[in-house]
Amino acid sequence: MGATGAGHRRRCRVCGGHLKRNGRTSAGRTRWRCTSCGSSTTRDRADVTRRAEITRFVGWLTGSRTQAGAGAGSARSFRRQHAWCWNVEPVIAITGEIYDEVQLDGTYLAHGWCLLLAIDGTTGTVIALQWCDAEKTAAWTALLEHIPPPRAVVIDGGSGLASALTTCWPDTRVQRCLVHVQRNVRRYLTTRPRTEAGKTLRALSLALTKITTLEQATDWQLRLHAWHQVYGEVINAKTYLKDAGMRPAWAGRNATWWWTHDRLRKAYRLLARLNKQDVLFTYLDPDLAELNLSSTTNRIEGGANHPIKDLLRRHRGMTSPHHWQPTQPTTVLDDDQQEPDGYDTATTAEEGLWTRSGWAGRSHR
Repeated sequence: MGATGAGHRRRCRVCGGHLKRNGRTSAGRTRWRCTSCGSSTTRDRADVTRRAEITRFVGWLTGSRTQAGAGAGSARSFRRQHAWCWNVEPVIAITGEIYDEVQLDGTYLAHGWCLLLAIDGTTGTVIALQWCDAEKTAAWTALLEHIPPPRAVVIDGGSGLASALTTCWPDTRVQRCLVHVQRNVRRYLTTRPRTEAGKTLRALSLALTKITTLEQATDWQLRLHAWHQVYGEVINAKTYLKDAGMRPAWAGRNATWWWTHDRLRKAYRLLARLNKQDVLFTYLDPDLAELNLSSTTNRIEGGANHPIKDLLRRHRGMTSPHHWQPTQPTTVLDDDQQEPDGYDTATTAEEGLWTRSGWAGRSHR
């Protein structure tokens, strides 16, 4: 049966006669019968079929059912019928809306892929994404340049982001995720520091997420300053190779000296640097009070990143043939490293940026 326009009667493909409804098939589809030759047919709607297939595919992809359980036949039939769905590229329209708060975060997936996400800090809605091989300036720039600068941004301090923010959103206020700051300090000091200096500094970092007023923030800054007054000489102490006799594994290959309490020093300098940059307590700024800014990126980690990781876990990581693997993944910089290696801003494969098609760029074969 051929396609018909509005106001035209359906005609038979065999003789051109008129068709009329003649009940339904066992599958529930409308049956049509020719008034001239008596032939029976059903109307094929490719758009309806495709809509049903993509609905089943998404249901299987985001659910916990097997392929056989998600379709009407075997798992092999499901893969054959829905192979085209892998090449449907999810597109997030850039509306040009200026947001009060945007949260940014990168999550690492299998086979060297990294997904950068930007969400509306008020609603938790994903507003932009960028695939890359690592969090670096070019990748973050490719994401930020499509979004109008918001009033404030909440970040985890991933490598390359600070540089991209300076270029793309120079006037946007920055709030560092306090939970990530605590994690960075814990990485240096562990959860149970052995020295009094380490225990006191660890307690200072844990107090960050309990601060709710400017007075408490000022008190915290004074306590950090007091800590340095007491332990400044400790973190500035040096050990010389000629005295120690052997070089620790973490020191430079040709180092003739190193900081005696290197990890304690790094933990303090991280807190001191962020405090000096005025990015710890942006959420308490009276000029931004009406925005009710977040002090963490928990909304993006629990609201966007978690379902992605959960999806991959349910499907055993979406292994071959649904992954395209970059040949030269880029080394990731530490969270507290503010100055990444220099990169151009062009979105090229050499920079680890690709325009991916299908589900995360995978092609079903």
